[in-house]
Amino acid sequence: MKDESHLNALEQGLHNERQRLAAARTPAERELRAVWCRQAEKEIAAELAFLGYPPAPASLDDISDDDLLALLA
Repeated sequence: MKDESHLNALEQGLHNERQRLAAARTPAERELRAVWCRQAEKEIAAELAFLGYPPAPASLDDISDDDLLALLA
């Protein structure tokens, strides 16, 4: 069984940062928090790769029905 505790912490941090981004008051704050969100997303992608998970598609529109069912199985 893989230890996903670090991945879970990264995802929680991204969730929190997205909430802060939504509540940002100035354009400068929104820009800064958007950069932090993108950095967190990259770190999560790296952690997923480290754990051996396949990369997620950029969009659900880019995945076939068969591939989606295989991911859900």
